[in-house]
Amino acid sequence: MAVTIKSNREIERMSEAGKILAKVHKELEKFLKPGMTTLEIDKKGEELIRSFNCIPSFLNYNGYPGSVCISVNDEVVHGLPSQDKIIREGDIVSLDTGVIYQGYQSDAARTIPIGKVSPEAKRLIKVTKESFFAGIKYAKEGNHLNDISTAIQEYVEAAGFSVVRDLVGHGIGTQMHEEPEIPNFRQKRRGLKLQAGMTLAIEPMVNAGRYDVEWLDDDWTVVTEDGSLSAHYENTILITKDEPRILSL
Repeated sequence: MAVTIKSNREIERMSEAGKILAKVHKELEKFLKPGMTTLEIDKKGEELIRSFNCIPSFLNYNGYPGSVCISVNDEVVHGLPSQDKIIREGDIVSLDTGVIYQGYQSDAARTIPIGKVSPEAKRLIKVTKESFFAGIKYAKEGNHLNDISTAIQEYVEAAGFSVVRDLVGHGIGTQMHEEPEIPNFRQKRRGLKLQAGMTLAIEPMVNAGRYDVEWLDDDWTVVTEDGSLSAHYENTILITKDEPRILSL
């Protein structure tokens, strides 16, 4: 599937999807508290998404059973909602979710500290978010994908953390995952030349320890191999003639 350039009408719909998703994330962040289950968080996420007359992007996507991927501490992404998993004071919780508005998708992730967290956890969340903004400085027409990838990796590694290699960002539009793939680490080739009208989901996944990850037996949950903490920050952006537009913030 080729990389699609979105029309003004498509951009309007994706902008609205992004605004709604930003509201969903803000409400979920306020909702989180120690003692609740990840299933409760997922139910709240679905309820919020449907309250805006949107469809949860993730629900039943390739068989995924929830509307929100909820990954705790050493879980990198795709943590399954569960009645048996309780979040506790000091945890960090990554929420990755998406909405479909009038046929168009938006995708975003945030890592939330639960109560008082360790200084390392706080810094990991901060660096992960900042690496996204370091990357999108290069998300301009005429630049290449690898400019974004390299900037993210350099920012993360300068802070003493590591960027996950096995999972990457992606194009987005009427489908959740469209071309191109967007690594958060340097490639040998410059990659795709960016054009106005491209919509991309940029999503650094950053580990406090090594970048190696493994999949649990549920075939969904990805964890750090060394048990270190992991954080995730993602937004859907639009390439323009000038600065990129963040659609999900």
